[in-house]
Amino acid sequence: MSTQPRFAEALLDPEQPVPDGVVDPQGRPAGKRFNVYRNNVVVSLIDAMETAFPVMRKLIGAENFRNLAGLYVRQHPPSSPLLMFYGADFPAFLDSFAPLAHVPYLPDMARLELARRHAYHAADAAPVAADALSRIAPDRLMQLRLTLAPAMQILPSRYPVVGIWEYNMVPDAPHPPAEAQIALVTRLAFDLQMQTVSPAMASFLNALHQGAPLDTAFDSASAQDSAFDLTAGIVLLLQSDLIVEIHL
Repeated sequence: MSTQPRFAEALLDPEQPVPDGVVDPQGRPAGKRFNVYRNNVVVSLIDAMETAFPVMRKLIGAENFRNLAGLYVRQHPPSSPLLMFYGADFPAFLDSFAPLAHVPYLPDMARLELARRHAYHAADAAPVAADALSRIAPDRLMQLRLTLAPAMQILPSRYPVVGIWEYNMVPDAPHPPAEAQIALVTRLAFDLQMQTVSPAMASFLNALHQGAPLDTAFDSASAQDSAFDLTAGIVLLLQSDLIVEIHL
C-alpha cells in the first residue's frame, strides 16, 4: 500500500500504528503529535455528523450518537473535502447495524435528513411566473414537459418520518401518526419546506422529474389513484415553486 492510503487509514483507526516517516521538524518520531491530529480529525468528522443528523442525535441520545458516528467515521472516510455532503452512506450503514435493528425507522430518518441537506445545498433555479401555465393553449397543456427545481427531494418511507422529524424539531408538534409517509422536501428561496404527499402525487412528481410529459405523469398518478386530481398537482407545483422551465 502506498504512503497516502496508509496514512489515511491510520488517521481513522486508533489501532493502526503511526505510519513510517511521521517525524517532527527535528526529524524525531512524532507519534504523540500524530495521535493528537488523528483524534482531532475523528472528532471533527463526528461533529459534522452531529450537525448533519440532529434528529438522529435526539432519537438515540447524544452520547450514543457520538459512539455510533465514531464507528461510521472509521468505516466510511470522507470521499470529498466538502463536509456538508459527508454521511451519504450513513442510511445504508444503519440498515445493517444490528444493535439498532429494534428501531427500524432510523435509516429512513437518516435518509430524510440527507434529503433536507441536499435540498438546502442544491443549485439555485428561478421558478417560472405563477401565470406561466395559464398562457399556454389548453390543447397543448398535456404535452408539456417541465423541468423541476433541483432542490426537490421525494422520500417514501414505511414510517411516519415527517411526523417524527417535526415532533423532534418543531415546538408543540403533535405525536407522529402511525402510518407510512412520503416526504416532499423543497426550498423556497433559502427556506426548506417539507410536507407529506400521497403515493399518487409522488408518482406524478417523479414522472415529471424524469422528463415525462404532463399527460404521462397524470397517467402514472392515476394508476396509483384513479381519483387523482390534476389541478391539485399543478397547484402544488406552482405553490412550491417547483417548475423552473416549461418545454413546449
